[in-house]
Amino acid sequence: MKKISIIIPTYNEEENVIPLYTEITNIFKSTLTNYDYEIVFIDNKSHDSTRNKISILCHKNSKVKAIFNARNFGQFNSPFHGILQSTGDCTILICADFQDPLDLIPKFIKEWENGYKIVIGVKSSSRESKLIYFLRSCYYKLIKKMSNIEQIEHFTGFGLYDREFVEILRNLNDPTPFLRGIVAELGFERKEIEYTQEKRRSGKTSNNFFKLYDASMLSFTSYTKTAMRFATFLGFTIAFFSFVLAIIYFILKLLYWDTFPAGTIPLIISIFFLSAVQLLFTGILGEYILSINIRTMKRPLVVEEKRINFDVLNESFEEDKIIV
Repeated sequence: MKKISIIIPTYNEEENVIPLYTEITNIFKSTLTNYDYEIVFIDNKSHDSTRNKISILCHKNSKVKAIFNARNFGQFNSPFHGILQSTGDCTILICADFQDPLDLIPKFIKEWENGYKIVIGVKSSSRESKLIYFLRSCYYKLIKKMSNIEQIEHFTGFGLYDREFVEILRNLNDPTPFLRGIVAELGFERKEIEYTQEKRRSGKTSNNFFKLYDASMLSFTSYTKTAMRFATFLGFTIAFFSFVLAIIYFILKLLYWDTFPAGTIPLIISIFFLSAVQLLFTGILGEYILSINIRTMKRPLVVEEKRINFDVLNESFEEDKIIV
């Protein structure tokens, strides 16, 4: 019997953990009866009762496993580490907020059985803020044009990954993995299934401007070099026109030395403009250096505080109702 691993990253998801577990297990009981399964929760140092509820699920059903991180290691490292700990013939990564439709799980598995080693969900629309979705679309199109590696628009990592691909991930040894880019760069032939992203069912998202910026910079510095080349070309262009303008001013001053005022306004404008350009590209250069620095330090993806049910046989102790 083939085994399906379900990886669920959590952070302050106390209202979603048990409903999510219930719906997933119901899918295996009703639709996927020919498959064994494991559900692995990897918690990124939640401050609510998320860990307590996960522990209860682990006690009720040994097919449920848990990894509790020592601290919050970010929205990319924790899910990636969870995938690496899976033991199934394939692994499915799902967000805990119900924005990833669970009814796609059987469809993923069906396409996997048809031969695809990677089956991913791609958002065709979203019920989140229209402004946020529009900004995401602009970002995806921008990064796609700037990158020399294929980029998948509106792909969040939600999908199925065959054991062979998981083994590739295990051998990467990347301390800052960006799964969305890795799937496009190193993955097998994939099947994309479109879906409409739902609103978060309960709780509040932990994403903010800085986390979204960090995510965008990770993909930007990992898969594009356009910005640094643009800086080089822009610097050359500005230097060329500055030289031409200086020659023109010099000639005019020689010809009309007593009447032509050089003025300070062009000087002030050029200083502010060049300073802004320098600061902008110094910041971009700093992002690349920071990315290189993190990768060379070879820090672990996460530091685990505790594991549950990784050393027990998959015998079900599941009850009809879970009381918390």
